[in-house]
Amino acid sequence: MSASLAAAASSTPMLPTPEQIRDAAARIAPYARVTPVLRSAALDALSGAALHFKCENLQRGGAFKFRGACNAVWSLTDAQAAHGVVTHSSGNHGNALALAAATRGITAHVVVPEGSVRAKVEAIERAGAILHSCAPNQAAREAMADEVQRATGAVLVHPYANTQVMAGQGTLALELLQQAAGLDALITPIGGGGLAGGVAIAAHAIDPALTLFGAEPQGADDAMQSLLRGTRVTTIVPNTLCDGLRAVIGEPNLDALRSHRVHVITVSDAQTIAAMQLLWSELKIVVEVSSATVLAAILQQRERFAGRRVGVVLTGGNVDLQALPW
Repeated sequence: MSASLAAAASSTPMLPTPEQIRDAAARIAPYARVTPVLRSAALDALSGAALHFKCENLQRGGAFKFRGACNAVWSLTDAQAAHGVVTHSSGNHGNALALAAATRGITAHVVVPEGSVRAKVEAIERAGAILHSCAPNQAAREAMADEVQRATGAVLVHPYANTQVMAGQGTLALELLQQAAGLDALITPIGGGGLAGGVAIAAHAIDPALTLFGAEPQGADDAMQSLLRGTRVTTIVPNTLCDGLRAVIGEPNLDALRSHRVHVITVSDAQTIAAMQLLWSELKIVVEVSSATVLAAILQQRERFAGRRVGVVLTGGNVDLQALPW
């Protein structure tokens, strides 16, 4: 690997600036969809709030992840892009990176943990990625990605601890705040924190008074524990159906949650499944169980949202219809 590629791979990721997020919006505009915002009178009545659902389940590749992956791919120099890209992912980020790489005609390597949701793995294969299998833990994912990187010279595009990925995810907030004027709160799911961090930076650049929330599974509450303890917690073993939210919160991502005062609400899998069913029945859309954490959090703590105009980010819709969680 060249010195420049090694430096790019090993450098500590920095949080994106609002300017970088605006640049990302222009960079991905030819490839990403402007996803719709849906409303439901029934869900407004249940929550006591005016809910504006940003439907990233309708994004290219079925999830918000395409935004960050596309920005990362198109931020590479031609010399870097020639070596391709590599990541580790249980599903949506790998699919997104493969799709984004295809828009530039470069190779994508995706390290997939054993036992990943089959529908998501098949989507990565269809998108044209080269798959590499590993044991289902964070250390194995990172080790295999490092091995592929050394062998190929591919540039690592981390699922969430990557400046360009976070900037791309932040473009969602720019769209939402244009589509739904007058919001006074916004909530996203929290896994590794790339979305929550990017959205927080973009949203507060537009409206510093906006109250920000994050929804996290009780069985993978490392972000909540990290904020409570004042230090990043990495020892929690995830125990949740929300496969997209099992990643450990990234260091720069946690910094973004702290500095933008993101309030984290934890929800049980049972609450999340009930919310997923509500979204299906009332909005007539299919979302992943991870996406439904946001509605579960609103309904669990109704008093915190009542009377507010809330932006609600539905992150993905890649569901295995043969293995629904109810």
